[in-house]
Amino acid sequence: MSHTLEDLMQLEQTEITDIRTKAPGPSGALPLTDQMLRNSPSGDLFGLSQNVGMGWEPDKLNGKQVLLLSTQGGIKDSEGEPIALGYHTGHWEVDMLMKEAAQVISQSAGVPFAAYVSDPCDGRSQGTTGMFDSFPYRNDASQVYRRLIRSLPTRKAVIGIATCDKGLPAMMMALASMHDLPTVIIPGGVTLPPAIGEDAGKVQTIGARYSNDELSLKEAAELGCRACATPGGGCQFLGTAASSQVVGEALGMSIPHAALAPSGQEIWKEMSRQSAKAAVQMINENMTTKDIITNKSIHNAMVVHAAFGGSTNLLLHLPAIAYAAGCDLPDVEDWHEVNLKTPRIVSVLPNGPDYHPTIRAYLAGGVPEVMLHLRELGLLHLDVLTVTGKTLGENLEWWENSSRREEMKKRLKEADGIAANDVIMAPPQAKERGLKPTVTFPVGNIAPQGSIIKSTSIDPTMIDADGIYYHKNKIKVFTSERKAIQAIRNGKIEKGDIMAVTGCGPMATGMEETYQLTSALKHLSYGKYVTLLTDARFSGVSTGACIGHIGPEGLAGGPIGKLRDGDVVEVYIDTENLSGHLHFLGTEEHPASPEEGSVILAERTQNKDIFPADQLPDDTRLWAALQKVSGGIWRGSVYDVDRIIEVLEAGEKALAENDNKNHPAYEQKLQ
Repeated sequence: MSHTLEDLMQLEQTEITDIRTKAPGPSGALPLTDQMLRNSPSGDLFGLSQNVGMGWEPDKLNGKQVLLLSTQGGIKDSEGEPIALGYHTGHWEVDMLMKEAAQVISQSAGVPFAAYVSDPCDGRSQGTTGMFDSFPYRNDASQVYRRLIRSLPTRKAVIGIATCDKGLPAMMMALASMHDLPTVIIPGGVTLPPAIGEDAGKVQTIGARYSNDELSLKEAAELGCRACATPGGGCQFLGTAASSQVVGEALGMSIPHAALAPSGQEIWKEMSRQSAKAAVQMINENMTTKDIITNKSIHNAMVVHAAFGGSTNLLLHLPAIAYAAGCDLPDVEDWHEVNLKTPRIVSVLPNGPDYHPTIRAYLAGGVPEVMLHLRELGLLHLDVLTVTGKTLGENLEWWENSSRREEMKKRLKEADGIAANDVIMAPPQAKERGLKPTVTFPVGNIAPQGSIIKSTSIDPTMIDADGIYYHKNKIKVFTSERKAIQAIRNGKIEKGDIMAVTGCGPMATGMEETYQLTSALKHLSYGKYVTLLTDARFSGVSTGACIGHIGPEGLAGGPIGKLRDGDVVEVYIDTENLSGHLHFLGTEEHPASPEEGSVILAERTQNKDIFPADQLPDDTRLWAALQKVSGGIWRGSVYDVDRIIEVLEAGEKALAENDNKNHPAYEQKLQ
């Protein structure tokens, strides 16, 4: 049925024409003083007028102001039913956390403020042009968070409420940069797995499995419907969202046993209330962010990340947090050393060996339980301060003897029949079960700047008795993720193949996440026999022999962008010593040593099909250029303002000199 403009604009209800043009305004008076009127900025005074205009009682205006920053997305009615959807479950319920925290601030005679910068979902944007904005969004959001904090000059503390892959790292970066303010992170928790069905990681492969006749249409539809079993929280696996929550708590930015709480449940709300109390206490005790985030706490976060077997994306995010905090940035050698010394002791999705969802890791004791084991190994700095006002050592002493710890483990046994020490293990038990360190950094003539593989994610049956994964074969080269996933769906990838997917780094795609590929390989019957090399990055739930972050990227002239179909490539990963290499070894007709391969690659031209992706936004092109000048992905893809200004000034000077040389007066002078 068509409508005219008159139909759409017709005033059908008499009430909507009863328009007021004046209002009495709030009753009472602002708590002003002679000193305030003579010396306060006009913004402070007008802010009070706006506060009562929004309904705050005038006699409660003098409390200390606390800003609640959130990634909230979507709109719910008074019953909690959706009016407008958010992008993902991770930000759908965090408004509930904000309300709990705000009430505590009010009860403490404070004045809570709330602001929002929502976040995208990597799962929703997989395989789409939306992925071009994923990683760059983190820097943008962090910048807006910082601007919002500074735009409330009267705030005394900031609480960040965030959950998922980009929103939480962005929030931690922003809060870490507030050196002289008290700040606290409230993690948004996790969603529950379906009683019968698949987790949100595996369910993202229904297209690939259906295309390979490994799933029926009915099965795909039903599994997809059930995967997000509860409406709020990050995904049920230890991907980037869960890893970020773990790292936030390990940094001391969250209260103990905050990460991975079940979204929407009472214990999750209680965590928010206790976090708000911690923020109030920090104000009263003059504790600030620079007291919490130090080189020692950064090290602790790296150790806990390794013990959990966290997402490789945190190797991009934690250096950025350290940069914001003014701390030393961990480099490849630091990560390598930490992962060599730290045993992986948590058995969760996607690493295994038993694929427990994150709610079980929470009930098994979460971050503090893992830290107890790490404490016994002497791997943690116990003297660092946390948002509780206590040291990490004091927090762990409390946890070790707390009734909460025992109640959580008891509930895990009652609800799922799982013993806590089957999820979070003592190091000897973990070693006996075959749990190995997390991340390896292969180099070689294909990756002269390095690369990353989550070596814990390689199928154990593909690793020999000495802990070596070895694969040598001719390579199949793809110059986009889209072409690679088409090859998988069309049956052009076979058991034993090595795939190179290039043209997917920061300059080409914003360093897109290629979970479409890695998840398909994980859940296809032949996938464990396939090796993937790429200059892109991976989702935290990715598994398999998938090697990413290869540098330099193909579009920047990196060797990975010079490989050709049929080239022989050797992949060697030592999962015990966390070392390895990626070598081009010529062709079957003309074999070459690694050294000879380097020379051949240097003489080759870049693959002609590698270029910035179609529809790559200018915003992302600018991000890629700025982070490249600032040190690139190995420095966290940050914006190093001093370095950027230095390069711009040098460029302006060079351009000016070039313009002068082309000026007629310059030519005349030369004559």
